[in-house]
Amino acid sequence: MDHSLLNSLLRGRRLESCLEAGFPSPETEEPEEDGRGFVDEDGWATVVVSALRIVACFLTMTVTTFVWAVVMIPMLPWPYERIRQGNLYGHVTGRLMMWILGNPIKIEGSEFSDTRAIFICNHASPIDIFLVMWLTPIGTVGIAKKEIIWYPLFGQLYVLANHLRIDRSNPSAAIESLKEAAHAIVNHNLSLIIFPEGTRSRSGRLLPFKKGFMHIALQTQLPIVPMIFTGTHLAWRKNSLRVRPAPITVKYLPPIETDGWEAENMNEYVEMIHSLYVEHLPESQKPLISGGADFC
Repeated sequence: MDHSLLNSLLRGRRLESCLEAGFPSPETEEPEEDGRGFVDEDGWATVVVSALRIVACFLTMTVTTFVWAVVMIPMLPWPYERIRQGNLYGHVTGRLMMWILGNPIKIEGSEFSDTRAIFICNHASPIDIFLVMWLTPIGTVGIAKKEIIWYPLFGQLYVLANHLRIDRSNPSAAIESLKEAAHAIVNHNLSLIIFPEGTRSRSGRLLPFKKGFMHIALQTQLPIVPMIFTGTHLAWRKNSLRVRPAPITVKYLPPIETDGWEAENMNEYVEMIHSLYVEHLPESQKPLISGGADFC
């Protein structure tokens, strides 16, 4: 398979154009920062619509997961080809999911999305997963907690696509896994996508950053591209089965070069990047307590 052609096809949004010919884009409105103007209705009709959207998402993921599993199982001897095939699955499935949910989406700084880099994102909603699947480039590997394998459909395909898992309960094993990830990223010209908070925020407010992404940045010297998600916590709250039509903004910040960074300054780098998020997030998503690095 000619991956340069495939990457051009996807990043040129030709595939998106094909999808949108049958599925109109949700990007029909300009979302207001912090969701101002969004009215949350709790009538029975909105609950029914929400339930239908969730069912449609599940059925769609079932179909696309089955199709890509059939494609990838014969590719078991070629693990890094499966990563790229998994990215293609993510582009199609993530885009379809966002169309089904129907949230108006604004994307800023997309010119930075083609960079080979470490992409980091704040995490406050299941919708963040769909956005990451859709928007990260071909040739991007993910890192998640080992328990992701138990997530229905998505978790099994995540493993089949050769994305990485770490055992967060075992710090020494986790650090070794990060070293192996950095080695694979360098040797196979991959990008990385990771949620630096390490878990999903219950309130939507930014949490302290774990240092795993920084370990990989120091070893690979790849630039870091922050992706800032606004409004996803309003659209689909944690532990909720309600989806709401809240506007969403995805903002890519310019790449932060890491070549020349030193390990002894790691905490300062983490604090600096965390501060960038605080600067660009609306008040409702800023942390209540300052402090960018989780030193545990």
